[in-house]
Amino acid sequence: MNLQNAEFAISAATPSSFIRDGMPQIAFAGRSNVGKSSVINRLLLRKNLARVGEVPGKTVHVNYFRIDRQFYLVDLPGYGYAKVSKAEKERWAKLMESYFAEPEQMTLGVMVVDSRHKPTANDVTMAQWFFDTGRPFLVVANKLDKLKKREIEPNLAAIREGLGLGDEIPLIAFSAEKGEGREELLRHILACVE
Repeated sequence: MNLQNAEFAISAATPSSFIRDGMPQIAFAGRSNVGKSSVINRLLLRKNLARVGEVPGKTVHVNYFRIDRQFYLVDLPGYGYAKVSKAEKERWAKLMESYFAEPEQMTLGVMVVDSRHKPTANDVTMAQWFFDTGRPFLVVANKLDKLKKREIEPNLAAIREGLGLGDEIPLIAFSAEKGEGREELLRHILACVE
């Protein structure tokens, strides 16, 4: 599979625009400032396929990226941080709810959290949405490069406990900055789409 053959497919502002063509979809969700777009870019070894904003909250639609005409990476709107109006946050929430209301579209969920912090209430809610779909999902603990070595294991344990993850749910220590964890994440994705 050629990950370099990645193209932006569509930015869906309404549920009627969602892609429902039967190709596998790997859905990425995370807080607005967690580096979700950076994780996607690192995974594909691209600089700016998924737009990385100076200001958190740049992903406002459901963005689909077609990978080698074999599957989609789906970048869901960020949650919880962006300085936008309440009405806009509600619109994002409705869009997310609509995506999660069709779990059969999601082949694998990827929840991105910040490895430096315990999960927020919004993170716990997001994990529950993934659990409720009944679809496989995993958690990527990004910003690993910002931790000291001795902080890694306790922080990962706190994330696993805070999100209520059983041992069957992969938790990948990841650095979008340095590329750590990329191969492991890729392995999980390819196992679901091949």
